[in-house]
Amino acid sequence: MTDLPRIDPTLFGVDAIDAETAAFNAELEKLLASLPPLWESDPVEARRAREEGRSAFGPLQLSERAETRTIAGPGGDLGLRLFVPSEPRGVYLHLHGGGWVLGGAHHQDPRLELLADTCEVAVVSVDYRLAPEHPYPAAPDDCEAAAVWLKEHALEEFGTDTLLIGGESAGAHLAAVTLLRLRDRHDDVGFVGANLVYGVYDLRLTPSARRWGDRSLVLDTPTMRWFIDHFVAPDLRDDPDVSPLLADLRGLPPALFTVGTEDPLLDDTLFMAARWTAAGNQAISAVYPGGAHAFDAFPTDLGRSALLRMHAFIRTRLA
Repeated sequence: MTDLPRIDPTLFGVDAIDAETAAFNAELEKLLASLPPLWESDPVEARRAREEGRSAFGPLQLSERAETRTIAGPGGDLGLRLFVPSEPRGVYLHLHGGGWVLGGAHHQDPRLELLADTCEVAVVSVDYRLAPEHPYPAAPDDCEAAAVWLKEHALEEFGTDTLLIGGESAGAHLAAVTLLRLRDRHDDVGFVGANLVYGVYDLRLTPSARRWGDRSLVLDTPTMRWFIDHFVAPDLRDDPDVSPLLADLRGLPPALFTVGTEDPLLDDTLFMAARWTAAGNQAISAVYPGGAHAFDAFPTDLGRSALLRMHAFIRTRLA
């Protein structure tokens, strides 16, 4: 009998939340409660507000270092946004969040620029097609195409064929689906590590997502249903290609699973990390007391510590 690593139960208590995080969450909840809920929005208008800096997250911060290019995708030209250091040790395929409905490859330039410099990786972020205009399987198809392109061209494009993949929220979902498609459709995963950040892995909703309610700390149950309803029909949500928690997970690379305890997707991460391990893969669960959805994007010590842990994991996989 072998004892498996366990998660400290004290991480989930209110007493584990530091004062800075508690105060930040209180202000965030107050701010979001003063705004119209996202699930009452029109997707096109919600995207426009974000591009114009009228959302709760303020203006976009764009980097002059970012490069853009297109490759052939299943729906036409597929956009990529690149951050390339002088001598990359590897390539990190990034899939952005936004519930398959919002977001873009240019929405996290500071984060991706920091990742490229700190970990010495070429970062390739995918502008996959968004729902509801392009429902499932458009986004997974685009991410699969980008991964296949990278496997075939990374060495000539970036001087290295050491590949990693990662994403946040819906991006983590797409990263998991992409790895499964590479294994099943292309006979080789080809990636040495996965950085899966507060992902959603069961689109039927796990208990924490179902029970969260309408208390908004970036994400809540009505918003989750709004995203999922735009993305995929109810009769497809039992498909492992839609809900990767249900998949055969054997033969996948080591993964870091990051989540905060104040995230409706807490169970998604805990369940997926457990199944990842049970399938014979390496999994690290990093649980942050009081972390809200997207907490690593906020200017707090908790968010910064999560980013440091992700960067350390990526550097370890490059080695």
